[in-house]
Amino acid sequence: MPSPVTSVLPPPALVVHADWSVNPAKRWFARAERQPDGQYLAQAPRKVENPASLLGCLRDEAGVDGCVLVGFDFPIGLPLSYARKVGVDDFLTLLPHLGSGEWADFFSVAECPEQITPSRPFYPARPGSARQCHLTAALGVESIGDLRRRCERITGERRAAAPLFWTLGGQQVGKAAINGWKEVLQPALRDHETYVSIWPFDGRLDSLLAPGRVVVAETYPAEFYRHLCVQFTRSRPGARSGKRVGADRAANAGVMFRLAEEAGVVLTQDLRENINTGFGSRSEGEDPYDAVVGLFGMLNVVLGHRDPGEPDDEHTRRIEVWILGQQWKP
Repeated sequence: MPSPVTSVLPPPALVVHADWSVNPAKRWFARAERQPDGQYLAQAPRKVENPASLLGCLRDEAGVDGCVLVGFDFPIGLPLSYARKVGVDDFLTLLPHLGSGEWADFFSVAECPEQITPSRPFYPARPGSARQCHLTAALGVESIGDLRRRCERITGERRAAAPLFWTLGGQQVGKAAINGWKEVLQPALRDHETYVSIWPFDGRLDSLLAPGRVVVAETYPAEFYRHLCVQFTRSRPGARSGKRVGADRAANAGVMFRLAEEAGVVLTQDLRENINTGFGSRSEGEDPYDAVVGLFGMLNVVLGHRDPGEPDDEHTRRIEVWILGQQWKP
């Protein structure tokens, strides 16, 4: 990690990153605990056993004087164009009501174009003849780009992220968002003893990292790859490559170890072995791998080597949210 480019944030007792999926077997989280000497001890990733109690358990581990920063790899927020059409000007005010009342069908993924409505925007339930034009027509926007949040648009360093409401393809995040909102965020917001704040809705990161608080942020491992110089290169024409290939994950071990050493982050032996072996040869290793890359990306921000990317636009803060570590450009 490079020299600090921003002031160091108030240090959380726990920094946690969760790689999320609608499939329970693909939900992994990695954590780093602040030690008495101020260094962070990063541990090998574990599967998420109970999403609804995850944030409460982490708060209990941190104690009344500790703070927890948790990153989730699922969208937290709504596209501005959609929010304007349904009259929403504050996502956190709406979130507890999704799935009930006039929003009862919100989490039910539409099976056919005729079922798509502003209060039932996720589509399609399964592959087939579904087209993105079905979604844009039903929601009254000109293109699928109108259903991307500002933080999801293409940048000079990475391709555009998948739009929230489209639920097909390997890049789709819609069903993971549904699961994360229903099983993690809604229960946590109902449990007032957990003291959950969501960045940047509830304020600047430096003001949210306070004793006894759990701070949730949206993350995107593909964004962190660039920050950390994690790269996947094709070894030979036609060969499989990328984070789903164990050898390609293992090829980045030196980068990961160097980042940890430069940042003063201590790695448990189990985690070192995971990194060395690329989290195994099977494609499933990409999930714990992304949990750890996300953790490193978050520590990069916490330790002052990367600016959080505080958005100064009210619509972004209140409706769309922002990805931790993605630099804000007005």
